[in-house]
Amino acid sequence: MRIYLTRHGQTDMNRQKLMAGRTDIPLNDTGVAQAEAAREKIGAVTFDAVYASPLVRAVKTASIIGNVDPSEVITDRRIIEFDFGRYEGKKYYLLGPAMTAYWMLPQLIPAPKSVETIASAVKRSHDFLKELEQKESGNVLVVCHGGIIRPLCGYLEDKPGGIRWHPHPKNCEIRVYDCENGKHTFVRDYV
Repeated sequence: MRIYLTRHGQTDMNRQKLMAGRTDIPLNDTGVAQAEAAREKIGAVTFDAVYASPLVRAVKTASIIGNVDPSEVITDRRIIEFDFGRYEGKKYYLLGPAMTAYWMLPQLIPAPKSVETIASAVKRSHDFLKELEQKESGNVLVVCHGGIIRPLCGYLEDKPGGIRWHPHPKNCEIRVYDCENGKHTFVRDYV
């Protein structure tokens, strides 16, 4: 199986540098254009399955990049964005020391109260990929979010602790991995 893993296109909250988390907001015009450009970059690739977080911005991105009707996108809550708790909707630069430190070094700094832990995100995202490996083959598109993509990449790259935190994923940057017999290989990215 070949997995095309990407973050959704831009939203107004992304543009305003606000913690979007689980706020269900649509793509803005730039986000739609980013998804269309990503579709062009991958060329004639067709997908045997298209998965997304249930949030509208991920489903719309999946529909565009996957070249399928939104009704054909398979949604899964295990790849929804982190729960940012009381930090939801806050400016990136006004999060305070606890959340800023956690988001910069989650391997070392515990999650502030009300915020989802790395362990929780790793478990749910890795469970999603393990199940996906058992039931899918061919080309599979997975569209998620800037936080949860990090443990997904960590799984596919066999990283210690199960996350690949840096570099920060760009909107509609596509990372491609081959998965065969429990082995994962990074193929390329489309930025």
